[in-house]
Amino acid sequence: MEEKTQKGDDSRPKAQNGFQTIVVREFEPADKLQVQRIFSEGLMEMIPDTAFRGLRHHPESLLLYSAMTAVCFVITMCWWVIGLLPAMVLCGRYFYSRRVIHGYLEQAMSRDMGDIEEFYMKSPDSRLWVAVLEGKVVGVVAAVSQQKPRGSVELQRMSVDRSCRRCGVGVALGRKVLEFAVTHRYSTVILGTTAYAPAAHQLYQRLGFRCVGVTNGYVTPGARWSLLERVFYRVCHHHYSLDVQNITSN
Repeated sequence: MEEKTQKGDDSRPKAQNGFQTIVVREFEPADKLQVQRIFSEGLMEMIPDTAFRGLRHHPESLLLYSAMTAVCFVITMCWWVIGLLPAMVLCGRYFYSRRVIHGYLEQAMSRDMGDIEEFYMKSPDSRLWVAVLEGKVVGVVAAVSQQKPRGSVELQRMSVDRSCRRCGVGVALGRKVLEFAVTHRYSTVILGTTAYAPAAHQLYQRLGFRCVGVTNGYVTPGARWSLLERVFYRVCHHHYSLDVQNITSN
């Protein structure tokens, strides 16, 4: 039987966190600014994550930068130039990560995150929820039905306010998407992430997802894909999947 959450209903899903209660409910128009803020701030955290933490995950980039260093030394024969090159590389990676992620944010705000009600709330095949802690919106997650693979729903836009990390908010939001998948009889829940932070991957694994593939050199929406962008911006896209039958059997 399909269960619908009514506004003002006291039977909303709750997660206990010590003496605090996390309430996960459907998005309401009054939540829009808070949702957009949490989403934007979460994306901005991806800039240093991609630029710096991601560097050690791409040996091909390290090899390229080493070759650039060798060429510069042969051409200039100046040690001080070689000493400056690592700083220049890190600045280049930060600049292009920032540009790509800002482009992605602009694209998202001009589409679904700019008109949340239209994109997520008017179709039975999509939904956006917020997590509320002590009366304040502290997290967001969405679910969208996918044509391919057939019978799947995608977990999207998950973000948690920085001040409320490690409080169980992400788990509560993720479980709401899994509940949605069971209620609507989807066979699979999928998600994709370019995050390198271990905490993000640990959260997905805790929810029961498993990594089923990695795309190296993923083209992020909003990227211009110029030559310098190719040199200084490169990410892996991790694909996660969860069989809904595993949820119902637990």
